[in-house]
Amino acid sequence: MDLNSASTIVLRVLTQATSQDTAVLKPAEEQLKQWETQPGFYSVLLNIFTNHALDINVRWLAVLYFKNGIDRYWRRVAPHALSEEEKSTLRAGLITNFNEPINQIATQIAVLIAKVARLDCPRQWPELIPTLIESVKVQDDLRQHRALLTFYHVTKTLASKRLAADRKLFYDLASGIYNFACSLWNHHTDTFLQQVSSGNEAAVQSSLERTLLSLKVLRKLTVNGFVEPHKNMEVMGFLLGIFERLKQFLDCSRSIGTDNICRDRLEKTIILFTKVLLDFLDQHPFSFTPLIQRSLEFSVSYVFTEVGDGVTFERFIVQCMNLIKMIVKNYAYKPSKNFEDSSPETLEAHKIKMAFFTYPTLTEICRRLVSHYFLLTEEELTMWEEDPEGFTVEETGGDSWKYSLRPCTEVLFIDIFHEYNQTLTPVLLEMMQTLQGPTNVEDMNALLIKDAVYNAVGLAAYELFDSVDFDQWFKNQLLPELQVIHNRYKPLRRRVIWLIGQWISVKFKSDLRPMLYEAICNLLQDQDLVVRIETATTLKLTVDDFEFRTDQFLPYLETMFTLLFQLLQQVTECDTKMHVLHVLSCVIERVNIQIRPYVGCLVQYLPLLWKQSEEHNMLRCAILTTLIHLVQGLGADSKNLYPFLLPVIQLSTDVSQPPHVYLLEDGLELWLVTLENSPCITPELLRIFQNMSALLESELSSENLRTCFKIINGYIILSSTEFLQTYAIGLCQSFCELLKEITTEGQVQVLKVVENALKVNPVLGPQMFQPILPCVFRGIIEGERYPVVMSTYLGVMGRVLLQNTSFFSSLLNEMAHKFNQKMDQLLGNMIEMWVDRMDNITQPERRKLSALALLSLLPSDNSLKFYTLPESQLAENVSIF
Repeated sequence: MDLNSASTIVLRVLTQATSQDTAVLKPAEEQLKQWETQPGFYSVLLNIFTNHALDINVRWLAVLYFKNGIDRYWRRVAPHALSEEEKSTLRAGLITNFNEPINQIATQIAVLIAKVARLDCPRQWPELIPTLIESVKVQDDLRQHRALLTFYHVTKTLASKRLAADRKLFYDLASGIYNFACSLWNHHTDTFLQQVSSGNEAAVQSSLERTLLSLKVLRKLTVNGFVEPHKNMEVMGFLLGIFERLKQFLDCSRSIGTDNICRDRLEKTIILFTKVLLDFLDQHPFSFTPLIQRSLEFSVSYVFTEVGDGVTFERFIVQCMNLIKMIVKNYAYKPSKNFEDSSPETLEAHKIKMAFFTYPTLTEICRRLVSHYFLLTEEELTMWEEDPEGFTVEETGGDSWKYSLRPCTEVLFIDIFHEYNQTLTPVLLEMMQTLQGPTNVEDMNALLIKDAVYNAVGLAAYELFDSVDFDQWFKNQLLPELQVIHNRYKPLRRRVIWLIGQWISVKFKSDLRPMLYEAICNLLQDQDLVVRIETATTLKLTVDDFEFRTDQFLPYLETMFTLLFQLLQQVTECDTKMHVLHVLSCVIERVNIQIRPYVGCLVQYLPLLWKQSEEHNMLRCAILTTLIHLVQGLGADSKNLYPFLLPVIQLSTDVSQPPHVYLLEDGLELWLVTLENSPCITPELLRIFQNMSALLESELSSENLRTCFKIINGYIILSSTEFLQTYAIGLCQSFCELLKEITTEGQVQVLKVVENALKVNPVLGPQMFQPILPCVFRGIIEGERYPVVMSTYLGVMGRVLLQNTSFFSSLLNEMAHKFNQKMDQLLGNMIEMWVDRMDNITQPERRKLSALALLSLLPSDNSLKFYTLPESQLAENVSIF
C-alpha cells in the first residue's frame, strides 16, 4: 500500500475517532491501537497533522498519537521499536517547516520534537539545533515564533537530563549557543520596548511573546548550562542586566492598563525575570554572590519603599520576598561558629549580607511587614463576612509561601526575625508597648494594626521567650481583650486566641490554664463563626501540649465537648468539619475514659456525617480518626457502636472498593483498636475478616502489613477455635504465598502469628497451619542463616514439640519420608542443629521455651522413643536455663 492510500485510510479512522458516538469511536480507537506498531504508521500521522487543510480535531488527534508513540516505540530497545530508516525520515519531516497556524497544535508539535531530541540529540540528530537557530532568524513572524517555541521546548527537555554524559552534552550546547540566545533575547526585548508606545497592540503582543520565549530559553541555559557560571562573562552580564530590564518592564506596566491584552503576558515576563534569579540562587549560591547586593537593593526598594507604589503586583511582591528570604536563610552564606573554618566564598557572601542589613534597613523591613503587609485587607474582611469558613482555611502549609502573599510575608518575617533577633526584638517590643490597654472599637485602623502586631508576636514566640513576660501579659492585657464582645472587636478576639495558641508550648504557666479554659468556653459561644473556629484550633494546641493536665481540664470537659459538637454541626465545608473533628479527636484522646458520659450526641451524629461525606474521602479519614479515639475512650462499651462501626471498617478495608485507597490505613487502625477493646468476638466482627485474604494478597506497605498481623493476632486471642475453624485454611494459603515474596522481617512477622496460634490453641493450631510447618522444620535442619528467622523457627517448633507431641511425631514422620532418612536420625540432626543455634535466641521467653522443649526429649516415659542425645550432653546444653 502506498503512502497516499495509507493516509486516506488512517485519516478516515482518525475522523471516526473524533466522533461523539461511542459506537463509531470505540472501533476506531481499537484500529488505531493495532496500527501503533505497524511500520509507516507514524509517517502517515506526520503527513496528516502537517496538512493544514484537514479538520483541526483530526490533526490534533494525529499529533497526540505521534507524541504517545515516541514514548513507547522510539527507543531502540523498545518492543516494536521504529526502524532507524523511518526515524530518520520522521526527524527530517518534523523540522522541514515551522508554519503551523494553530497555537495548540504548534505547542504539541514543539513538545513531540523535544521528546525526540531528548533521545536523539545531538548524536542522531545533529542538524536540529542549527536548523532551529536559522529558523528563529527568519523575518516571517509565524515561522519565527514556531521555531522559537520549539527551541524553548527542546532546551527545556535537554536541560532536564541528569546523567553525567547528558549534562556534559548540555554544557557544550549551552556554551555554543549562549551568545546567540542572549542576542536573540536582547533583540526581541528592545523591539518590544520600542513598540510598546506605538499603539499597535498586535505587534506589541507578538514582540512580547517572542521576548518571553527567548527569556525562557535563556533561563534554562543560564541555570543548567554551566558548571561555574560566575566565570562566564556573558552569563554574569545577562544576570546583572536583569535588574535594568526589570525596571524597564515595571515602568511599562504603568502605561499598560489592567484591561490591555498584553497585561497578562507582561506580568508573566516580569515574574520570569525573578524566576531566573531565584533558580540561579538555588542552583549556584556561590556564583550568585556578585548578585546579592543588587538583588537585595532591588527587592527591598520595590517591596518596602515607595519605589514600588503603582507598579508592583502581588505575585511580583511574593517573588521579591522569596528572593530576600532565600538570601537571608541560605546556608551557603552562613559562616560556622569558628569563622576560620568557613570558606572564603561563605565569608564574602556573609559580609555582603551584614553590610546590607543595617539597623535602619532591618527596622524599616520589620515595621513595613507588620504595619503594611500583615494588615487584614478589604478583600479578606469581605471574605470573613461572606465566607467565614473559606476565610479560616488559610494557605499556610507546605510551599504556599512561594505563591501566596500572606504566608510569604509571615515566613519572611519569621526568617528575618530569627536571623537578626537581637536587632529586631526591641523594635517589636516597642510596637507592643504602644498598644497597651483596650482599643477604640470605632477606630478600625487601630484594631487592624493591633491585630498585625499580635500576629508578629505570635510568629516570633520562640525568639521572644526571654523578652516577654507572657503570663503577666495574658492576665493583664489579653484576657480583658477577649472579654470585649463588640462585633468590631472580633478580629482582635480571633487574633488574641490565636496568639495564645502560639505561646502555649513556648511559655505559659500551668496554673493559668483554668483561666484559659474559661475563656475558650466563652469564645466557643461567640457570635462570630471565624472566632469559634480559631478558638477550637487553640483548644487543640492546649490539650495537645506536653504540660496538659487532665484534672485541670475535666471541670470544663462537658461544656467544651458540647460546644465543639455544636460547632461541628454548624459548619458546612468539608475542610472545616475535618478540622473540628480533629479537635474532638484530640480531646477524646487526652481525656480517654473520662469522655464516656459526653459522647452520646457525637455517636448519634457520626453515622449521618459518614453518609453525607460519601464524596469526600478526606473527611471520612477524619471520621475514622475520631472513631479510633472514641473506641479507645469507650473501651468495652464500644460494642454498642458495632452497627455503625463494623460496616465502616468493612468498607475502609475492602480493596475492591475505590475509597480504600484513602481509607485503608485509618480503617486498619480502627479495626485493630476495635478488636483490642472488644470483650468478645461477635458474628459480625468475625464476618469482616473476609476482607483480610485480599488485603494480604495486595501490595500493602510494611506498616499496614504489620497492622494486619496484629489484627489476626487479636482474633486468635479473642476466639481461637471459632476463628481458626472459619478462616485458618484461607489464612494459611495467604501466609504460604507471603513467605515466598516478603522480606526476612516479614517472614518473622508471619511466623510469630503462627506461633501465637500454636500457643493459644495447641490442638487446632498445628493442624490448621500444617502446610507451613514442613518449611519451618526444613529451615531448622538446613541451618537457616538469618539468626532472627532461625530463632523464630525454633520458637514455632518448640511450641509444637512441647504442647502437641503426637502432632510433632507425625510431622517428624512426614519429614523423614521427604528427606529419605530414618526418624531417629532426622530427630538427632534437628537436635544437634537446635543446640548449635541456641545462641541465636536472645529473648528470655524463647530461650526458656527451647530449654523446656529439648528437656522434654530426655529419656523417660516420653512418647518419643526415637533418637536422643546422651542425657549428659543434652543437659549440659540446656543447663544455662
